[in-house]
Amino acid sequence: MAARAPLTFFVNGRKVTDDNADPETTLLTYIRNKLRLTGSKLGCGEGGCGACTVMISKWDRTTQSVRHFAVNACLAPVTSAHMCAVTTVEGIGNTKTKLHQVQERLAAYHGSQCGFCTPGFVMSMYALLRNNKCPSFKEVETCLQGNLCRCTGYRSIISAFETFTCDKGDQCCKKQNGSRDVKSATAWNPYEPTQEPIFPPELKLECQKAPESLTFVGENVAWHEPADLKELLDLKSRFPESKIVVGNTEVGVEMNVKGYCYGNLIYPVNVTELWEIEERATGVRIGASCNLAHVEYFLRKVCTEKSKAEGQVFNAFLNMLQLFAGSQIRNVACLGGNIMTGSPISDLNPILMTCGAKLVFESTKGGRREVIMDDSFFTGYRRTNTTPDEVLISIDIPFLSENDVMEAYKQSKRKDDDIAIVNAAMAVTFEPNTSTVSKLSMAFGGMAAVTKMATKTMQRAVGRRWDNALLEDTCQWLSEEMQLSLDAPGGMAEYRRALVTSFFFKFYHRTFASLVERNVLEENNVKLSRQIFQHISAEDQPFESEQTWENVLSDQHPDDMVGRPMPHVSSLKQVTGEAQYLDDIPPFRDELNMVLVYSTRAHAKILSVDTTAALQSPGVVDYVDVGDVMGKNITHFDEDVFADGEVTCFGHVIGSILADTHEHAMKAARLVKIEYEDLQPKIITIEDAIEHESYYEIMKLAKGNLREGFKDCDHVLEGEVRVGGQEHFYLETHGCIAIPRNGENEMEIWCSSQDPTALQNMTAACLGVSRNKVMARVKRIGGGFGGKETRFCKVSSPAAVAAKKHGKPVRCVLTRQHDMQITGGRHPFLARYKIGCRDDGRILALDIQYYCNGGNTSDLSSPVMEKAVRQADNSFEIPHMEVTGYVCQTHIASNTAFRGFGSPQSNVIVEDWITRVAYHLNIAPEKVRSVNMLKDGDIVIYGCPMEGLKLRECWGECYRKSLFDMHREQVDEFNKANRWKKRGISCVSSKFTVAFGLKFLNQGGALVLVYADGSVLLSHGGTEMGQGLHTKTIQIASKVLGISTDLIHVAETSTASVPNASATAASVGSDLNGMAVKIACEKIVKRLKPLKQENPDLVWTSLVDKAYKERISLAATGFYRVPNLVNEWDRKTGTSIGEWSSYQASGAATSMVEIDVLTGHHAILRTDIVVDLGRSLNPAIDIGQVEGAFTQGYGMMTMEEPLHSSSGQLWTVGPGSYKIPGLSDTPRQFNIHFLRNSPNDKAVYSSRAVGEPPLLLGTAVLCAIKDGIKSARLDAGVTGPFRLDSPATAERIRVACQDKFTNLATIKQKLDDGKTPWSVRT
Repeated sequence: MAARAPLTFFVNGRKVTDDNADPETTLLTYIRNKLRLTGSKLGCGEGGCGACTVMISKWDRTTQSVRHFAVNACLAPVTSAHMCAVTTVEGIGNTKTKLHQVQERLAAYHGSQCGFCTPGFVMSMYALLRNNKCPSFKEVETCLQGNLCRCTGYRSIISAFETFTCDKGDQCCKKQNGSRDVKSATAWNPYEPTQEPIFPPELKLECQKAPESLTFVGENVAWHEPADLKELLDLKSRFPESKIVVGNTEVGVEMNVKGYCYGNLIYPVNVTELWEIEERATGVRIGASCNLAHVEYFLRKVCTEKSKAEGQVFNAFLNMLQLFAGSQIRNVACLGGNIMTGSPISDLNPILMTCGAKLVFESTKGGRREVIMDDSFFTGYRRTNTTPDEVLISIDIPFLSENDVMEAYKQSKRKDDDIAIVNAAMAVTFEPNTSTVSKLSMAFGGMAAVTKMATKTMQRAVGRRWDNALLEDTCQWLSEEMQLSLDAPGGMAEYRRALVTSFFFKFYHRTFASLVERNVLEENNVKLSRQIFQHISAEDQPFESEQTWENVLSDQHPDDMVGRPMPHVSSLKQVTGEAQYLDDIPPFRDELNMVLVYSTRAHAKILSVDTTAALQSPGVVDYVDVGDVMGKNITHFDEDVFADGEVTCFGHVIGSILADTHEHAMKAARLVKIEYEDLQPKIITIEDAIEHESYYEIMKLAKGNLREGFKDCDHVLEGEVRVGGQEHFYLETHGCIAIPRNGENEMEIWCSSQDPTALQNMTAACLGVSRNKVMARVKRIGGGFGGKETRFCKVSSPAAVAAKKHGKPVRCVLTRQHDMQITGGRHPFLARYKIGCRDDGRILALDIQYYCNGGNTSDLSSPVMEKAVRQADNSFEIPHMEVTGYVCQTHIASNTAFRGFGSPQSNVIVEDWITRVAYHLNIAPEKVRSVNMLKDGDIVIYGCPMEGLKLRECWGECYRKSLFDMHREQVDEFNKANRWKKRGISCVSSKFTVAFGLKFLNQGGALVLVYADGSVLLSHGGTEMGQGLHTKTIQIASKVLGISTDLIHVAETSTASVPNASATAASVGSDLNGMAVKIACEKIVKRLKPLKQENPDLVWTSLVDKAYKERISLAATGFYRVPNLVNEWDRKTGTSIGEWSSYQASGAATSMVEIDVLTGHHAILRTDIVVDLGRSLNPAIDIGQVEGAFTQGYGMMTMEEPLHSSSGQLWTVGPGSYKIPGLSDTPRQFNIHFLRNSPNDKAVYSSRAVGEPPLLLGTAVLCAIKDGIKSARLDAGVTGPFRLDSPATAERIRVACQDKFTNLATIKQKLDDGKTPWSVRT
């Protein structure tokens, strides 16, 4: 009988015992909430971002040794840590004692910006080093596959962790002589693995005892740990609907994210039969519970000992495991779980089915039985032909022979840590020493509700020779057999069908090459075959990078840090997990947790809201809705706190649940029942808005005489292009804590907001109080990118209302899934244009219409369109131009500010008509860009002459530094030699107007307090979200005051210190706040000047002390407003005059890519960027900003794509379905250069804006991809211009490369009435 035992484990060397451990509680929740170790972060809750990474150390009874491995603490139940040692980021080093080398080097290489993801990266690398003190770079890259960063662009992280690597294997000096001495070449101490903590001896002794069965019983779930196989089978017999969990990577997502509840979970950690792995005469037997990391280790050993032919299944397995999730998942997920989950896109099931793997099941009633994995094993979506009480014991995978050829394939949105769009495994057996097919096996994932075998095609191929005729026939057969309808779940039906035949084409040539190697066939262009089936060569290149900037003058005082690469002031706290973010703030007394209840309809009338079941749920305190709002329900333009009788989008906040814990509030929120009556029209897409003429605003901007301009043109072309939206995917989701000050009618509100002033204003409005009764506070933000400029109101206003109602603090932190569903993202755009040009590429006239999807509230959609319209000429001088912008009102969650604020969409559109002209004239796009490029004196579309524009200088330097002409020749030569791999190259430029569109926002304030001991407390209106604003303002204050930066501190941003501040946005954070700080500090210096003249030998601390005693004020405010901003714009006629911004930010980028024509997959070989930053305030921070912005732009333009259903629901609500660039997507060569000798007299200390402008340069990759596609189309006999919308996903790349496979995949059958596509482009 299982005993109810106390949970026992160690955390950072400290023993933890809990008599009431709840299996529903994750390890992350436990260590954060109960142990108050908040360094590990909750980023997604589904194991997809790595922010929660910790290291588990566990005694392995089989090897009698300790195993260290990284895990996602957000998925691991705390009960799974029983008898383990857990190490968090706090346990390896801190600022009070000593940093670990991983932490120290990451900080030294400026590898953190917002810092929210940083502890996860630290712990992934730390776990690797605990197992391998001198890893290869490939091993480092692999261990970080499960970690995402939205800020840095990864280059600095790669550079930091590369210092631990050695690619010499066993010949490494660290393995031979202990530790390699790196201190001589660097500023840090050498890594010494012998100094790491030991595994707790108490645990080791306990783990060496015979296992006992245990049970942990929680509020809703019982956790069972059977001691042996018999107990496991008995438990499964007693609880047939129970779930067996090992890594909890699937069940954890179902319970934590989807809200499923399983009453019994069985953890077979002690069942030896499920953990054994052994080589047998006919193959390998793998225990069902063996984790994939161990399977990988064992199979690699087998492959080295067996012949190439025998190990083909295992090589396919190993190759697929490299693409399977992240290392944190592979460390715990098991093979049996992958099989029994029955996912139709499982990466491993196609391999097992194709090779005919044998599964061994056992149950108490039925005994043991063996099942062959074939087309009968999966009976429906996530269903198998097993009985509920059966347990999968082991999997037998066979060796193959020299007459066999096998390979596996996968295509996903992102190469690493991504679920498959389509995957496949194929194996062929030949009659001995012939090319005659004896057996053909093919299994596909992503082509049905189950992993599907192409049984008809397999049968028809038997007896055929392996030749071109079979190739043609098989592709036709597969096209007929592997059908998908246009409404198939997952969408991309034609692309998925094309992948099926493309994968077989690869397999055919892989097999052909194998037959040639075995001398069965004569060599006949086998080189071409290898080109077809080999992966993209660019991905084998090592990472390289170069960064150059203008150094400070040699006579600059050492304490003057302006212009120096000073580390981010929070970097050490970030790498140690000590940096405090909103949800790290300890709970307040009587604090309540809030979870929002939102609409599941796009446009509907609310008929009723039934909260009965929710209010009876454990821990629930109240339900709060519009009836509880004391002030105004409309707080910002047309933004409401709660829906009032009608909802206008899926995700519209209707009410909220208050409970004692977040978990209780989540469960109760799911119990709220809402009845709707759908309303018409339901407007989801831009096309819907055009049809119904649903616009918030229409605006026009014009220049020249369009009619006359077109008359002078040699060519007039028309085109249309779409630019998709983008999710902000800041690692820290929206959150706030509202704290009522009872008796004073005051409200203190902590929030992850980019605009504390707007936070104050909206909170005051919904509470019905004046603004001086609300104090808004922001410590730091875990990434913002514009997404936290206004949309924080979706959590802050409901929380404030609830806090006021109950007189208690209320905490509301959105889950990743709720955040993405509710808060909107970048505006999707549609552009339609007519353009006129001369024969030499000179563009004379452009008539263009912009449409953007604003969503269900106006928010910032009109200002975004204004920016896009003003950016419609980008870097080019177009004499005659007219732009009309339509801001569409639709029924999706309101879109909002996003880094670039309309400019990136406009840049993509600009580059579309540039390449349209170039391809029509058959000249290089670079020539079209060059002949039309702006220069000083040219007047742009909004009526302003360019002054001090360094656009051509950036372009020229980038062109030279990237060796463009040489690489152009190399690309052309590569493309001549390769039909199914193509390269492309492009050099683009960008111009960005630096200012808020609304004149009154261009102001900044600061408060500088000097204390009698000489220390300085600095406050300003900007928020720190990773961009280094606090660091730069400290540098500025240090320069003005003439003191060390160590004496200066920025505590927080608060409306109680600096009133009426503008949002930290528009790339002017340093310009406005830095100048305000400078002005305030100059006031203090001026006051101290007479005293200093009288006492010239006094050091700062003594000078300040003397000033204090002589009653000289040591506090000063600073205020700055941007001068000479005068503009007039008639939006009906389109005329505009005046100055919209104080200056322009220029840049240029060259990118070279390689694409796999057969799959649409691509990789960036090289990117060179030149930007004009004036005199950089901090080159280290600014380089990070350039790299991060470019990577975010690259993601926007190639892989990030929010997908909505036709009813308005956002499908892509987490890292499992929405993909941002990962570490492996970094350009293999990534070079950043700052333009030299380019001071800017219109910003603080001659600097220029850096936050947004480099994002626009992501168009270099988009245009390079288009260049590669053009070559593929020419080889297929397809000429002329073609459309490539953004993002250029693998799907769009593949479909654009028109060939026989895409033609076969075309679906001619239209959807039946009443059916709609799985997703629509909004």
